[in-house]
Amino acid sequence: MFQTTRRRLALYYTIVTAVLLIIFAIGIYGYVYKTLIDRIDDTLKHVVEIVEPSLVIDDVSLGEGKYKLNINASFRQHPDTTNKVEDDHIDLEWFSPNGELLWQTLEEPLPIPLSFHSGGKTIRMSSDYLLRQITKRIEVGRYVLGYLRVSHPLFDVIKPIRQLITDLIIGVTLMITSVGAIGWFLSGIAIQPVKESYQSLKQFTADASHELRNPIATIKTNIQSILAYPDMEPEQNKKQLEIVERLTERLSNLVNDLLFLARSDSGIINPTFQSIPLDSLLLEVVEEQVIIAKEKSINLSLEIIDNISEPNLKELEDIEDLFTIEGDWGQLSRLFTNLISNAIIHGFETNNNQKSTIQVILKVCKKNSKLYYKVEIKDNGMGIEKENIPLLFDRFYRGDSARSYRDNNNSNTGLGLAIARAIVESHHGNIKVESNAGEGTNFMVTLPKKIGT
Repeated sequence: MFQTTRRRLALYYTIVTAVLLIIFAIGIYGYVYKTLIDRIDDTLKHVVEIVEPSLVIDDVSLGEGKYKLNINASFRQHPDTTNKVEDDHIDLEWFSPNGELLWQTLEEPLPIPLSFHSGGKTIRMSSDYLLRQITKRIEVGRYVLGYLRVSHPLFDVIKPIRQLITDLIIGVTLMITSVGAIGWFLSGIAIQPVKESYQSLKQFTADASHELRNPIATIKTNIQSILAYPDMEPEQNKKQLEIVERLTERLSNLVNDLLFLARSDSGIINPTFQSIPLDSLLLEVVEEQVIIAKEKSINLSLEIIDNISEPNLKELEDIEDLFTIEGDWGQLSRLFTNLISNAIIHGFETNNNQKSTIQVILKVCKKNSKLYYKVEIKDNGMGIEKENIPLLFDRFYRGDSARSYRDNNNSNTGLGLAIARAIVESHHGNIKVESNAGEGTNFMVTLPKKIGT
């Protein structure tokens, strides 16, 4: 499928470029041809301008206004002009007013009838022999003495034009071939993100179907069991219904997470930005998660570092709302809830039987004259293998520790960190992870004080 699309893209690139190159080549050919023809026309007109004043006209009927051209005197008295005409391969012909050829420089008369075309005309004598002609009517007052026709063979034009055509054909062919190769290369680059997106969608669909299939099958099995044994003891019925309830809640959470990510990807969800106290928000989230942490014997704490005494932050000492930022309370609350929950899930096991701790640290930082807030969620758990860190924010990714933790938390869908990243990006911030196996994990979220700065 992708190879077919790539071939089509390369073909479209090549066709469009070929059409443009051919139009360009035709334009170049037309311009050069017209330039050469105009130069010959200028030469012929210049010859006419030289010859016409040198014509010797006799008055054959005094007082009646009739004149006659003295041919011998007219065309023999300027040897320089005659030599120039011969050197330039220009031929002259003189015709009477009724079109009879009276004088010529040609060895044999041209089999071309007289026609008046003062602007220049190309005459094809044979397949390889062309003439460019200008005909000038010579008059004395209103009396027509005759016609002067000046001809020039176009071998000076044909040879360079043919060479130009050959060069253009070779050049256009090479260009089209090059564009075809480049188009194939560029189409591969252009289609790579689509290919990656398709693979991600394929993987996402497979993971989602897997996550949905298991709880649905379990729910179906429990309901069938209840229906098949209506006389089952109430205590057993209650236990199975509780399982159905937990699985239904898990499905509900999964669907809500999927909807959130889908709307985030499509831009449907727009955060409602307002001024919110980040320190109060973190305090509220930590208070909610402390109970869960205590159940797992994890010490969860919040530390707000007052670092405005640093040299680059001294001007902040008089700011009352130092930790107030622009953001969406609901989304930021969900962000830090996900991160702290993730730390609780994966941080309850430590090396050397140390007491499990999670630290939430908030501090101010400044970069390029702009204020940012850095929130760190540190745990001293088992940590993450280096090769797994780039995969943490992938949807439905759950490391081995997530799949093997003791209490098998069914609410975990593998979408928490993907949602966290989406929320951070919608707030123009960034999130990164530092971790070493056996040394704990540190999630760092950086948010700007004002959106758009």
